[in-house]
Amino acid sequence: MSYTSQYLEKCSELIRTVAAQEVNIAKAAEWFAESILAGRMVHVFGSGHSRIMVEEMWPRYGSFPGFNPIVELSLTFHNLVVGANGQRQAMFLENVPGFAEKILRNFDLSPVDTALVISSSGCNVVPIEMAEIFRKNGIKTVGIISKSHSEVSTSKRVDGLKLQDFCDLVLDSGAPVGDAMIRIEGLDTPVAPGSTVGSCMIINSIKAETANLLTQAGRPPKVLSAGAVVGAERAVELFEAAYDEHAHRIAGMYKNLGIQSYVSDQHS
Repeated sequence: MSYTSQYLEKCSELIRTVAAQEVNIAKAAEWFAESILAGRMVHVFGSGHSRIMVEEMWPRYGSFPGFNPIVELSLTFHNLVVGANGQRQAMFLENVPGFAEKILRNFDLSPVDTALVISSSGCNVVPIEMAEIFRKNGIKTVGIISKSHSEVSTSKRVDGLKLQDFCDLVLDSGAPVGDAMIRIEGLDTPVAPGSTVGSCMIINSIKAETANLLTQAGRPPKVLSAGAVVGAERAVELFEAAYDEHAHRIAGMYKNLGIQSYVSDQHS
């Protein structure tokens, strides 16, 4: 069997893993739809290559507003690899305690919000602390991990807790230990990871279920759509409307930010 065939067969196994979680995927979509219908947002975060799943959710073709993609460039800017803004620094920073708090200090969190945090290992400090802060703020949080990989990996937190310890719902990408899925003859290290494939299937399944719930509630989402599908004029109309809605929603994340501390400062 060719290596391509082997990889595709492994991906078929990922499909079966995701399919077995349909009930929990529907539950996540239900929570997310509730936040969106309430005028709030779903906070989506991932460091490292988990950033891919954040941008897969929004904004891209076939997606819609209601999601707050939290992409911290210092944790996700990989293309320089070495030198300034290199990979070593990014991998160091994603295990700095307190960094998550600095990121989320920029948003006025509400228990009406929901959150999605992605980390294949579930063991890096920043995504774990993101989920911990969401939980402290009464925000229902969904985690996407590779269960097989996470179970045998060691948390970078001093207390040993992992992402799944702070999530209300955990979904499994199905990727194997170490992520890479293919063994090459003569090569002692596997290649071709699977977590992105499995996680993106989960992301888009949640997206489809959420779109259905919004539509059923009489609030069909403004989906970024190609002109080849809906016509050039309609595509532009949807893009502008979707971006405007995102702007209005994200403005709500800043509206009351720091009001209490500001008022206190004014009276001190």
